[in-house]
Amino acid sequence: MKKKKILLIITGSIAAYKSMDLVRLLSKKSYDVTCILTKAACEFITPLLASSLSNNKTYTDLFSRDDEVEMGHIQLSRQADLIVIAPASADFIAKIANGYADDLASNVVLAANKKIILAPAMNEKMWENKQTQKNLSKALESGITMIEPKKDVLACGEIGVGKMSSPEEICEKVCEFFANQNLLKGKKILLTGGSTFEAIDPVRFIGNHSSGKQAIEIAKVLSEMGADVTFVAGNIRESISLPKEKIIRVKTAQEMFDSVKKNLTKKDIFIGCAAVSDFRVKTFSQEKIKKTAEKNLTLQLERNPDILQFVGTTKSRPKLVIGFAAESSNLEKHAREKLQKKNCDLVVANDIESGKIFGADVTKGFFVTAKKSEKFGKTSKADLAKLLGERIAKFFN
Repeated sequence: MKKKKILLIITGSIAAYKSMDLVRLLSKKSYDVTCILTKAACEFITPLLASSLSNNKTYTDLFSRDDEVEMGHIQLSRQADLIVIAPASADFIAKIANGYADDLASNVVLAANKKIILAPAMNEKMWENKQTQKNLSKALESGITMIEPKKDVLACGEIGVGKMSSPEEICEKVCEFFANQNLLKGKKILLTGGSTFEAIDPVRFIGNHSSGKQAIEIAKVLSEMGADVTFVAGNIRESISLPKEKIIRVKTAQEMFDSVKKNLTKKDIFIGCAAVSDFRVKTFSQEKIKKTAEKNLTLQLERNPDILQFVGTTKSRPKLVIGFAAESSNLEKHAREKLQKKNCDLVVANDIESGKIFGADVTKGFFVTAKKSEKFGKTSKADLAKLLGERIAKFFN
């Protein structure tokens, strides 16, 4: 088979030396690696070192007459099967998020028509800075995938989040990308995630603690597997690695239901991962409810539409319907009841662990189908998304 070509962009960070280990690991896996070094990266490593390890010419200058005649920044992006930015500095993330192209590396990213994976590396305060997070959100919404930095002792001596993921982990992500690349190509998926808020008055609402992290990980994995994912997102603050036009923002259960109905046509798969409020306030108060002489306030609630049941029983039902069940007790029993009542093919049952699951990076529970239950134990939400992706691919293939 023809070797997969990886274009590795190395930016100005002390972690640049680790990118040389990444080149070595990728080469061992028989990938054809070509490097681009930014001007700042050349302060940490040399083009000669990168070329020696990759066995390919290393590119640095946008205005090199020889390079532009021979290859050109457009062809550099076109000939690659995958673009990896490691390390990705705060400055470079700001460039690509806002469409700047003042050097070779940023020009290549702006002209790219291939998948881009970035691995940030920076000081903790730079990572936490609101502008950096805003830039990251922009980059992720453009379809770029991020391998999150780790918490450790940083080069500056401070302890915090900002250490680039290890070359081994980045190499593993690259291998996963190519292994999964076309497993779900052509499949259209409608995914719900996050929480819904039901207004009481202009100030207060009834809601829940769902962060949407699990749905975000699912969207990331399935899109990397080649699926066309539309995400109906309820009250999610985290960045979602999908193009903006593929994200539908909603607040209430009714809005989510309406969006699902509108976008369900010709979908192959539906995944109901959102934590949807079962009830809403029957009469919304246009004015803020004030304290009165009465000690208590009584709210009359009415049922919200059941999105999963609608999808599972409608005439335009997708071939595969997956629901999520967050339970505090009798996990498997409640999940099986949900599976049957709502006509699902699979229910992912999560133990809420007295609320610890919400906003956390780990979860535990069962996969429940009509034939059997399978415990997946305590695992990261990212790994659970991969397990789910494998099951979906197996269903269709």
